[in-house]
Amino acid sequence: MATPVARGVVFIHSAPKALCPHLEWAVGRSIGRAVNFAWQDQGVLHGSRRTEFVWDGPAGTGAAIATAIRGWEHLRFEVTEDPTARSVGGRWMHTPDLGIHFSQMDASGSIVVPEERVRAALEQRDPLEMRRELDIALGTAWDDELEVFRTAGDHAPVVWLHQVG
Repeated sequence: MATPVARGVVFIHSAPKALCPHLEWAVGRSIGRAVNFAWQDQGVLHGSRRTEFVWDGPAGTGAAIATAIRGWEHLRFEVTEDPTARSVGGRWMHTPDLGIHFSQMDASGSIVVPEERVRAALEQRDPLEMRRELDIALGTAWDDELEVFRTAGDHAPVVWLHQVG
């Protein structure tokens, strides 16, 4: 049976300028073809760049991309992989301070927390500890740190929706 084709997006939220060609090479190697990103200045962090890149490839490519680019310092990124009929989706987030976080995603892009993670959080007697466990499972700290980089940049691409409604 053939491996299903997956699709996703690489969001480089901030990368030092010198790292940009290396990231293109690493992502290209992960998806099996050369890529050229449309880099823009990252307004939140002087001297850094940002980009978004839509990819397609065999299911599991999102993990390969995240693995290929996670080792560099001063890099903030997200990689998403949409689910297919035979594979779960995923979201990898990385920050210099927190490292990498993985979450499963459903077809609507919502994070799916496995039953055992929920049960482990529910076993906590202290409500604050339960909240902490659920925040870890959801990647709240990563979302909080990346949010300012997601919305930054006066030159962020805008997608106009036509014939909506």
